[in-house]
Amino acid sequence: MADMQVVRSVDNTRGNTRGNTLDSTRGSTLGSRRLAALLTATAGERPGYRALAQGVRTLLLDGRIALHSRLPAERELATALGISRATVTAAYDLLRTDGFAHSRRGSGTWTALPAGRRPSNVAYADTDDVIDLAMAAPHAPQGVLADALAAVTGAVARHGATAGYHPYGLPELRAAVADRFTRRGLPTLPEQILITSGAQQAVSLTLSLLSRPGDRVLVENPSYANVLDAVRRGGLRATPVPVTDDGWDAEVAESTLRQAAPRLAYLVPDFHNPTGRLMPVEQRRRLLDTARRTGTWLIVDETLTDIALDVPAPAPFASLAAGHGVGEQLVTVGSLSKTHWGGLRIGWVRASSQLITELATHRVPTDIAGSVLDQLLAIELVERTEAVLKERLPLLRAQRSALAAALAEQLPEWRWQLPPGGLCLWVDLGAPVSSALASAALDHGVRIEGGARFGADPGTHEHRLRIPYALPAELCVAAVGRLAATLAAGLPAADGAGGRRHWVA
Repeated sequence: MADMQVVRSVDNTRGNTRGNTLDSTRGSTLGSRRLAALLTATAGERPGYRALAQGVRTLLLDGRIALHSRLPAERELATALGISRATVTAAYDLLRTDGFAHSRRGSGTWTALPAGRRPSNVAYADTDDVIDLAMAAPHAPQGVLADALAAVTGAVARHGATAGYHPYGLPELRAAVADRFTRRGLPTLPEQILITSGAQQAVSLTLSLLSRPGDRVLVENPSYANVLDAVRRGGLRATPVPVTDDGWDAEVAESTLRQAAPRLAYLVPDFHNPTGRLMPVEQRRRLLDTARRTGTWLIVDETLTDIALDVPAPAPFASLAAGHGVGEQLVTVGSLSKTHWGGLRIGWVRASSQLITELATHRVPTDIAGSVLDQLLAIELVERTEAVLKERLPLLRAQRSALAAALAEQLPEWRWQLPPGGLCLWVDLGAPVSSALASAALDHGVRIEGGARFGADPGTHEHRLRIPYALPAELCVAAVGRLAATLAAGLPAADGAGGRRHWVA
């Protein structure tokens, strides 16, 4: 009953827009001026038909234009580009021949992918001789972890005299997380915190409570792969907006919110996974304003916020919400996985106290409560966060430098931008070979996921590779050597088999 009250309250904030709006990136028309601007940067000022077709393919595979979008009419695009209509016609013909477009009688030309082009996922390999680059998460801080373990002995005995069920989380841990939000500039009460089994459970709980199958969810493209899986598994319709080397496309994001009015939006504004971009404050304000007008709930993932390597750690996204009237529509999730250790499986949700109550009620049927032992340890670690970061951040900077230097030396044709924080490089391979490379790399002792694993549309980002620098520097360098050896041995043709999706962190 509690669940239904929250869902009804969401419906009330949305008015009658639900189900009656157009999806701005799925089955919508791509404007000629917008496409021309993107193509000019990709294919040159006056592209020939082959360059024009290649430009469209590149934009599609990079996720900058969405799959199943209607391309502009030939005459309109020719005018916008200042080229002949025959050139556009020939480019569209080539796209159709190669499987990157198809035409519907009387309804134009639509973006597509060749038959069988799907992500090729690599099986998990837990062996000592495999360097695992699918996990963008650091090892536990041994000294701090040992001190924290020693400090919880008395608390374990005290809690052992109780039943040990805390659906909201241990009160002491809720207070510690709330206090950290407050010190970062967002006043927070313990009643506004729900402790979860990692940030993934936090996002999944929120998605399942606040949406129903068929609802639209705005997602970044690329985005965190496990959340994309949760969106698909929930029967939700992902509505992607591009995140490129230049960051978020503000116009596309805002127009998508206005036209599609998605039920929810999932954002990673702080050192975005996988690109490492940091969303500017002004863009955050604009998104808050637009979300308020459309009634869209924002799920803001701040798991990587404290991994600030070259800039100060950003203030909580929700600290900007007070002046925008959107506070009740904003859910913040976080965890200890990236700053401390993923093995603890400690995450949290920060939201209104009413929504926290509804989420706790929603959680009970599948997961009554989290481990008391892990939460007691987490209390100690949260209080030691500054000490952990003081040790962790210099190591990550050194590991990032070692990875970048190894790539520049051994794979100089690859390109990337050094991110100001986070745990990954988002590398442009220069060719759509990432799935084939990921598949072959396992035979050379590296587990890694191709860029398509992070695409909102299957088959996109095939020319990208997410390479974490969370491992010690010597392993980062060794992994690059193995990737270079994989390429030197030659890649098999991508089989496009698709298969099941394998989890990443």
